[in-house]
Amino acid sequence: MKREAVIRRKTRETEISLSLNLDGAGRSEINTGIGFFNHMLEGFSKHGFFDLTLSVNGDLAVDGHHTVEDTGIVLGQALKEAVGDKAGVKRYGSFILPMDDALCLCAVDLCGRPYFHFECAFPTERVGELDTELVKEFFYAVSYSAGMNLHLKMLHGENAHHMIEAMFKAFAKALDEAVSFDERITGVLSTKGSL
Repeated sequence: MKREAVIRRKTRETEISLSLNLDGAGRSEINTGIGFFNHMLEGFSKHGFFDLTLSVNGDLAVDGHHTVEDTGIVLGQALKEAVGDKAGVKRYGSFILPMDDALCLCAVDLCGRPYFHFECAFPTERVGELDTELVKEFFYAVSYSAGMNLHLKMLHGENAHHMIEAMFKAFAKALDEAVSFDERITGVLSTKGSL
């Protein structure tokens, strides 16, 4: 069974086309109009072994907010669709990822209930063309759209580029674990019998 999703979303602010394969090889083709954001999503794809194709045409003449937030919404929708009924998957995933001075903790639960916790103060307002405050908006949108618990905590960091990159890669590794199969699991991993 292929765990894939294709999502298209068009509003007055953004037009987004995204395809996701959870069982990929980490291949990506990404164009959001924001160079550093592209780089982060390429890292997410590579380190999570997700194949990701993404095209975003957003109102960047205003700012990057709608582009980044709406990309998070669409990625969350794709994750929710691709993972399906979650039968046999581990459900939980966590990772602590170092990137030079940065050390990021990420924990995921694909429980169907959205909850988001973010603990990080960036030392700069921008990295390249990306406003650092939009990093939180992106992950919030992913968690709520996918219906997952997502906790991100920067344990240490001094360089905003390293901190954000550690965050995206830690999320990729934690999510890869959560969507992976365990042959010991019959149905879904829940005492309730459903997620």
